[in-house]
Amino acid sequence: MGLQELRAGSPLLTGHPLVSHADYIQIVRCFEAIRQKCCRLEQDQRRAREQLACAEAERAVLEVKLKHARNQVEVEMKKRHRAEAELERQERKLQLIFELLLQEPSGSAILSAEQRSILSTLAGRHVRRTLAPGRSRSSAVDESCQSLLSHSDISYDRTDDDVVRK
Repeated sequence: MGLQELRAGSPLLTGHPLVSHADYIQIVRCFEAIRQKCCRLEQDQRRAREQLACAEAERAVLEVKLKHARNQVEVEMKKRHRAEAELERQERKLQLIFELLLQEPSGSAILSAEQRSILSTLAGRHVRRTLAPGRSRSSAVDESCQSLLSHSDISYDRTDDDVVRK
């Protein structure tokens, strides 16, 4: 916008004795600075809206991933509960087999004293583990590397657990 256009468009500025040519130029420069600032602000606003749209799209994608992950965790927890229930059933079957082998005379005849001792030790450990109070489903797996068949592992002393079981 030139000085002539400014004078023609503004009746207050034309022919006013207190407004000089330099004042007109200063006013035009201020208008131009404000116009440039408005353009920059519009560009900043456009960039901010684009960033917001990208962030919202990314958030939506992450929400979908979170939903899938939660569903997967739920599926895995159901599988784990089923597996733990099956483990408990198998442990009970194993316990019944131990008891049968140790209590039946035909089982005792087949097994040597050492084998019966080992079976009773295994059965005792197994019973204590499955019947332990407060046993939670998410307990850690016992991965000890002790030999179950070693003579040093077998105790011939009567313990409270042995007395309680019989």
